[in-house]
Amino acid sequence: MFTEDDLLPISALQHLRFCERQWGLIHLEQQWEENRFTAEGRVLHDRAHDGGAETRPGIIISRGLHIRSLRHGLSGIADVVEFHRAHSSGVSLPGREGFWLPFPVEYKRGRPKPGSWDEVQLCAQALCLEEMFGIEIDSGALFYGVTRRRTEVRFDAATRSETESLARRMHELYAAGLTPPPVYAKKKCEHCSLYNRCLPRKTALRASVRRYLASALSDEDIAS
Repeated sequence: MFTEDDLLPISALQHLRFCERQWGLIHLEQQWEENRFTAEGRVLHDRAHDGGAETRPGIIISRGLHIRSLRHGLSGIADVVEFHRAHSSGVSLPGREGFWLPFPVEYKRGRPKPGSWDEVQLCAQALCLEEMFGIEIDSGALFYGVTRRRTEVRFDAATRSETESLARRMHELYAAGLTPPPVYAKKKCEHCSLYNRCLPRKTALRASVRRYLASALSDEDIAS
């Protein structure tokens, strides 16, 4: 169990799942460089947080809700949490009759991605909401700015396990305080806003040379 002072941002899980070095540059070294993609994403999040609460038939919409989990050491702001009216069980809301089921919705620019980094971030929000409200949440949704459509995400055992594992890994790296070395991947690296700060090809080459020299010197010591 973590304390309030130990909590790390939910949004950092997406960076970690995408690239451990990117996570380290941002969250350990405090480096950030905005490009068109990050700017568009920031604007989309700002719009999602605006507007306050809204009520529709059978749904209460909460925007910019602060959430946290002491069990997993996470905190953040959920873009949108919809509370859907439930028939028999759910959570009680102040000033509202009946039961309600939380349904997190995360807003993303672009299109659905081949990796699971968006799903992990959304699942982390669900884990926080589950702890806060004492209820299990089966699913949520990702809304993408280009397609203007929702993609439903089921919080199955595999997604939960990956999310919990990444949360533990993030706390391990944060405690160590060392930025992980680069692993060059053409498609990911060349679309990263921190490419010019990371210089993954050059940094990886220097690390490879150091490992070679260390191995060669070790072999010489054995031979002698």
